[in-house]
Amino acid sequence: MSANAPLMPMATAVWLVENTSLTFDQIAEFCKLHPLEVKGIADGEVAAGIKGHDPITSGQLSRDAIAQAEKDENRRLHLAPPKVVLPEMKKARGGRYTPLSRRQDRPNAILWLLRNHPELKDAQIMRLAGTTKTTLQAIRDRTHWNSASLQPLDPVTLGLCKQIDLDMEVARANKDRPRTAEDQGATLLPVEITTDHRPEQPLTHENVFGAAKPVAREEEEAIDVDSVFASLKGLKTKE
Repeated sequence: MSANAPLMPMATAVWLVENTSLTFDQIAEFCKLHPLEVKGIADGEVAAGIKGHDPITSGQLSRDAIAQAEKDENRRLHLAPPKVVLPEMKKARGGRYTPLSRRQDRPNAILWLLRNHPELKDAQIMRLAGTTKTTLQAIRDRTHWNSASLQPLDPVTLGLCKQIDLDMEVARANKDRPRTAEDQGATLLPVEITTDHRPEQPLTHENVFGAAKPVAREEEEAIDVDSVFASLKGLKTKE
């Protein structure tokens, strides 16, 4: 059936033959049938027992369009535009196909991900490298049959995944990982403090970024040279 054919073309042709004075050619062209098929419907030789389908009720034709076509046998019928536009069905994304020449590089890519991105979860590595849980665990435990020959290789360079997919998985793993004090680093003071500029509180580096922590160090005592020589002279006099 053509994409421009009405819903249930044979039943629609039955209804048009029984309820209109359209020519066989007009009905045949609209329903995407052969004129002889339409003639067979009119003679009762074709589509016997098929109940007619009203194209007006289903919104495929209007009464005015049928009336104009009945007056002019050269006028052609066309499907009415749908009142509701249905979204196009997206094709389900299947498993990513990996060429045979690159499948042998999967263990190398898995080893690269394990070494360079330990924050990735097993499910993320499996998605990026297109591998299974068993293979991943074998490479992690060094029980893979080819562990001695494995070399870490970037899966993006091997063509097993895209750079944007790798970056997305790494960002997601870092987001889910609990942050420690070392990850936070130096932070600015709240905006309420930095914008509260008053004459008695000048805007300095310490007021904006906070005072630096005091560094513990030994204080050097000043040496009085004269007192040292006086002590030496006193020792010589006693002797």
